[in-house]
Amino acid sequence: MRSLVALPLLALCVLALAGPEAPPKAALDEARKASNELLTSVRSELLKAVEASGPLRAIVVCKYTVPEIASAVSRKYGARVTRVSLTPRNPSLGWGDVWEQKALMAFDERVAKGEKAEGMEHFEVVDEPSGHFLRYMRVLPQLPVCMNCHGPAEQISESIRSQLQHDYPFDKATGVALGKVRGAVTFKKPL
Repeated sequence: MRSLVALPLLALCVLALAGPEAPPKAALDEARKASNELLTSVRSELLKAVEASGPLRAIVVCKYTVPEIASAVSRKYGARVTRVSLTPRNPSLGWGDVWEQKALMAFDERVAKGEKAEGMEHFEVVDEPSGHFLRYMRVLPQLPVCMNCHGPAEQISESIRSQLQHDYPFDKATGVALGKVRGAVTFKKPL
């Protein structure tokens, strides 16, 4: 009788030690595809705006066009696909949840230890009160073009600083060094 009780307990211990559940390959591929689609679309819009009108126009794209792109990608994939940061420009849209904040802090730690931010990702399957979800994040590294609006304050032009102060009175998204983590694209979908 003891062995009948011990066997299920042993199985639970093995499962607990196994770590987080790995996502199905197709679901992970979809998360990567959706994240890449968001990044590609955003970068394309930002580069067009900067080339046509200069970096000041990028603020308009980020404020109005990027949320529309994120919404369209989210609808297409039946998931929440957006950008988050520990230092958001717009706190009402850019704060990550607890899982996202932990992943962002882990990205910062990895970069601090010498790993390159470009291409960095984190994923796992999580159980939440509302269900079983694939969680995926991909780093948004600080690139040269990002320095115009997200770099150290003394390197941002007066016109951009003024516009940011007007549009984003609670802005925390400046002072990011080149190659560091500016934020991440996040994907969350029920499994």
